[in-house]
Amino acid sequence: MASYSFSIFPNESFLDLRLYQYGWEQCAPLHSFGPFVRNHYLFHYVISGQGYLDADDKDGVNRRFHLSANQGFLICPGQVTTYCADFARPWKYAWLEFDGLRAKDCLEQAGLALEQPVYTPRTVPQGEAVRDEMLAISAGSEASALQLIGHLYLFMDGLIRSSVTRQEPRAAQLREFYVHEAVTYMEQNYHRELTVEEIAGACRLNRSYFSKLFREEMGCPPQEFLIRLRLSKAADLMTGSQSSIGDIAALCGYANQLHFSRAFKKRYGLSPREWRAQNRVRHNGAAE
Repeated sequence: MASYSFSIFPNESFLDLRLYQYGWEQCAPLHSFGPFVRNHYLFHYVISGQGYLDADDKDGVNRRFHLSANQGFLICPGQVTTYCADFARPWKYAWLEFDGLRAKDCLEQAGLALEQPVYTPRTVPQGEAVRDEMLAISAGSEASALQLIGHLYLFMDGLIRSSVTRQEPRAAQLREFYVHEAVTYMEQNYHRELTVEEIAGACRLNRSYFSKLFREEMGCPPQEFLIRLRLSKAADLMTGSQSSIGDIAALCGYANQLHFSRAFKKRYGLSPREWRAQNRVRHNGAAE
């Protein structure tokens, strides 16, 4: 018989690493989920049993990965996947859905990405330590948000250190330092009017050079990153507070509520009011 535990992370704002949902499940034979697309990273650790993952690569070609106990698999944002439990030995797994400014970098250090989704630990005890951090989060219904985030960092540290595909960290580069400074400045000032010129000036760089450097490192222009940051913060506030949409818009750097609503709908596909209503409904259901 299938059994599971599922929880939504308390509505707190953590930018480097952020939890969204977590749980565990003892699956029934041939229980499957998908095809589905995630908005955030989703990592499963196979506690027992076995199954398979069907995942599209960057070219849309579907590949199948067979997994068993003490392995894990990563699903990336925007990736189409289906995963299914074995008939004779259906798997039991724990999962974490997470994201954040440091998520991609941490996963790359562990050697995990869309093209390489399978996690195998160097030793069984190291894999079990990763599993235990995930289960500590899943069991933390009475834990504070800070305690759960602490376990998330320990999980990520264990994942990096134990992975057989671990990548040795690159030497720090000056360009990475500048981008980090820019991101930090935006995190501290997103609530007010902010220009690319000001951000570049805070990094003591020419505007055009800064914009080129930022795009190369982050994959988008600084202004687009700032918009994403503001809208992400707004989404958190709409879920975790009773503030009006107009007040939330102002808190996130939008003096004009109409401009905020247009930007939000372009990013999330729903108006702020529709997103808030749908998000609250989703909190009453379970996901895997």
